[in-house]
This record gives sequence, structure tokens and C-alpha cells, in this order.
Amino acid sequence: MFRVIETFSGIGSQAKALTRIGKPFEIKNTADWDINAILAYCMIHKGKIDVDKYKNVSEEDIEIFLGKCTLSLDGKKPMSKSSFKRLSLELKRGLYSAIKETKNLVSITDVKGEDIPENIDLFTYSFPCQDLSLCGCWHGNKSGIARDAHNRSGMLWEVERILIEMHKMGRKLPRFLLMENVTNILSKTHEEDFGDWKATLESLGYYNHIYRLNSKNFGIPQKRERAYMISILCNDDDNKKRLIKDYFEMHNLEEKEEASRLRQRELKLEDILCLDYKNVPQYKEEADASKPNDTVSRRKIYEDNDMLYDGKKVNNIIVNTVTTKQDRNPNSGLITYKNYARGKTKWRYLTPRECFKLMGFDESDFDRVISYNPQIAKNRKLYSTEKLIKLAGNSIVVDVLEAIFRQIMDINTEILGERE
Repeated sequence: MFRVIETFSGIGSQAKALTRIGKPFEIKNTADWDINAILAYCMIHKGKIDVDKYKNVSEEDIEIFLGKCTLSLDGKKPMSKSSFKRLSLELKRGLYSAIKETKNLVSITDVKGEDIPENIDLFTYSFPCQDLSLCGCWHGNKSGIARDAHNRSGMLWEVERILIEMHKMGRKLPRFLLMENVTNILSKTHEEDFGDWKATLESLGYYNHIYRLNSKNFGIPQKRERAYMISILCNDDDNKKRLIKDYFEMHNLEEKEEASRLRQRELKLEDILCLDYKNVPQYKEEADASKPNDTVSRRKIYEDNDMLYDGKKVNNIIVNTVTTKQDRNPNSGLITYKNYARGKTKWRYLTPRECFKLMGFDESDFDRVISYNPQIAKNRKLYSTEKLIKLAGNSIVVDVLEAIFRQIMDINTEILGERE
């Protein structure tokens, strides 16, 4: 049984990829503080949020438990005490149940080395990219992953702290680590800080291999290039390091042929877009919610971005990166949608459902997420169109992870030898 820890777990692209591979695995723990992601993860991977299982837990005990967790409403900053008090009991019960069911350690800042079980095969960490991305640089933010920056991308050093705590306690470190982030982490700007991180891992006995992989080469019609670093615990075994180095040279996922060999499907944009408004009322509702107001800035967006569907035919292109927000310029593309609405455009953005599919998730995953959408204020539910798109944009393309995990499984079996 392959034992996994998912930190910065989001909606669980790692768990989804491992499920698709079909080999036995167990998620020992997740870690995410964003309440939107916590609930969505549970819905996708557990099928429901089983509040009935915890119906005997008192309101007071739920308040005490959640009060000790560092939770976030937006994934950017901790929730204030006043915001926590305003959460409905229904939502608090849902959160409590989801955290328990997914064994969520919540904020990475609160996780200790002793919290990580021994004999973990894979530890994944996809820490926030905001302070690393080119967009951040354009806005003057070049702090990146500097140790003293105390920013969101600096959460990387919490992973270092956890591993060092485990090492000092004499606890067995995870066999494999997998990092995912924007490719700008590999740039000259962040070379020194990223080199510091790689050196730390090497000092702990890890061999690091870095990939720059684009989802378009793995059967998903999205141009999304990301950096992945696979770290493999070899300690001082030079023979293992040599065999691993040879393996990656022979099975290089950056080569299209190898990516093609490992991919399990190839989707076109026509497989992604949800255009059957007549027979699927939900598609129409989501399309209506994705039409922006007809403003000067939106007319500029219309002029500058790809038209994915012109009302008659799908333009089967590879779309631009799905980000956390479609209402921006540039974006992933537009769809002609002339359903009349006063003051609205004659086109729409990608819907959240389409964004989930472009990240490699199934429609059934999306349907499970939106089936639990509790009221959080008068006339306001937890998941808006914008929040759902943000969940997708913050995720990792499942099909890319599938290929990486197949390689990790190979190395685990053929070179390291599976744990007893």
C-alpha cells in the first residue's frame, strides 16, 4: 500500500491522479486551511460530507476544535475571530466533518514533524505561487521564496521545518517528495533561494530531479507549463542515485514521445466545452452566470482573446492557462453565447465546470462539489462562480500527475524496492 501525505492539498489532484492509476494507495493525511478547498476535497474524494457520523459532537466541542485550527476564508490570510463567529452552525459542522474525514492537518504552519507518520512513501507540496509568478513580478513583488520574506510562497520553508524536525527526532523521512509550482521558480531571479532548498534536501539524503512539463503534452487542451521536482530518498547510496539518474534519462517526460507513451487519454476542446444548454439545464445556468456585464474593459477582452466557440463550431485549439480568475485580460478564451440579458455581453467565459475539466477532473467531481453549497449569508451561498474557478485555477492538472506518479511507482518498485 502506497502511503501518501498531501500538503497544500486543494481539491486533491494528487489523490485523483493516484486513483486513476489504479494501484493501491492510502492518503494518510491532507493539509489545507482554505475552507472552500477543505469541503470540496471531501466531496470529491469521499462522496459526501458525513455530518451524521458526528451528530453526537456538541456545538461547543465543534467550536473548540475549529477554534484551534488556523482556517482561511480565501486561502490568503487567516480567518478572523469575528468572521469565524459569523459562520453558520451548518457550515461549522460541515467543516468539522470534512476535516475529520480527510484527516486534514489544516494549516502547514501548525503541522509538526511528529504529526507525520513514519513509512510515508510520498509527500506532496504545492505551495502558493503568488510571490513567484510573473504576474507578481509585474506588480513589483519579487520576494519569491526568500527565507525572510514571510509571504505566501515562503510556506515552502514550513516543509523544510517539518522534514528537519522529523530528521532530528530520528523518524524515517518520506521516500518521495513531489513539488509543483510555476516555472518562474527556476528563473535566475529565484536561483539562489531555490538552490538553498535543493541543498537542504540533498543534505537530508534526497536526490532531486526537475521537470518543466506542459499539460498540452499529456492529453489536456491547455497550455499550462509548471515546474515539478521529484526528490527521492537515497541517503548515501551512490548506486541508487546512478540508477535513478539513468531512469530519468531514459524516460524523460519533457520529451513528447515519453509523455505520449504514458498518457491515458487525449481530450479536445470540444470534449471540454459544455454547450448543450437545451438538454442540460445546469449548463445553461452556469453559462448565464459566466456572462459579464458589457463594459469598455470587457469589449477589450473580447478583442484580445481567442474565441473558442463562434456559435456554430468549436475552435479546437489549446487554450491558455486556467488561472484563478477568468474575468481578466488575457484569459483562457471566450464562448459565443447570445442568450439575451440586458446589459450583458453576447459571449461568456469558461464556466467553473469547464475549468475543472481542463484541470483533468471529471464532471462528476464538479457535480459532487456543488451538491454541497451551504448558505453563509442571506442570499449568499459558499460557492460562487468565482470561488469555483479559483479552486480549479489553484489545482494541478491531474493527467500530468498521473504520468509522474507512474514514474515514481516504477522507481519505487524497480530501484528502491517496496517497503515491507
